[in-house]
Amino acid sequence: MDIATLSGIIVFAGFVFGAVYMQEGIAGFKPFMNAEAFMLVLGGTFCALLVNFPLSSVISVGKVLKKVMLSKGEDTSKLVSTFVTLAQKAKKEGFLALQADVQAITDNDFLKRGVQLVIDGADHEFIRNMLETELDFIRERHKNGREIFNALGTYAPAFGIIGTVLGMILMLSSIDDVAQVPRRMAMALAAAFFGLASGYWLFMPIGGKLKNRSDEELFVKEIIIRGVLLLQSGATPSVVEANLKAYLNPSQRAAIKKEGGAAA
Repeated sequence: MDIATLSGIIVFAGFVFGAVYMQEGIAGFKPFMNAEAFMLVLGGTFCALLVNFPLSSVISVGKVLKKVMLSKGEDTSKLVSTFVTLAQKAKKEGFLALQADVQAITDNDFLKRGVQLVIDGADHEFIRNMLETELDFIRERHKNGREIFNALGTYAPAFGIIGTVLGMILMLSSIDDVAQVPRRMAMALAAAFFGLASGYWLFMPIGGKLKNRSDEELFVKEIIIRGVLLLQSGATPSVVEANLKAYLNPSQRAAIKKEGGAAA
């Protein structure tokens, strides 16, 4: 579970709840219980999404949201250590000896496929083309999911404004009936609130989080590609470690150094 995402959503909801409650008490929530405004904004937003994107992409929104809430970043320092260990074993026993290590990799299919290509005797260019092609497809899939939430973040405030305009039109059309004015005004302002809040509190930030997740995952896969190519070229463990450490920040490099010292 991504604590940062969940905390951001819940804490802001608490701020809104607290602000309304401190100002008006429980009665202050009554204007927000406006089903017409809620239906207009969120219903309109998702209908616009259906117009813009294929149905299959819209259906996959749940999977994208799950990725935001549940995925964790990979430990890149552990990845470097894995390649150093593989390089040491390959130097001593040859590439075929890595088969058991490949079978033990269960949490990273990209790494598993890359090392398997080395064991199968694929050449440098073939491995590079295979892994970079897969990387391009991953980048495109991530872009698709990100665009959906960015679109939601754009549409929701717009439909909030549409709801506000609609509420004002209805209010002005019944201006002679004073009793109807507050209800129409409540719909107009509630629509603006729902549209702006869902757009800038949920959809746009989730789109930003997806971009960060994508950048992190692609960065890890670039490290894997570099490590696999070094492994295939027969580089010594020290060369593999020195090359892959260039991708890490100083604290991660220090952690690898400590692990190496402890192992020695």
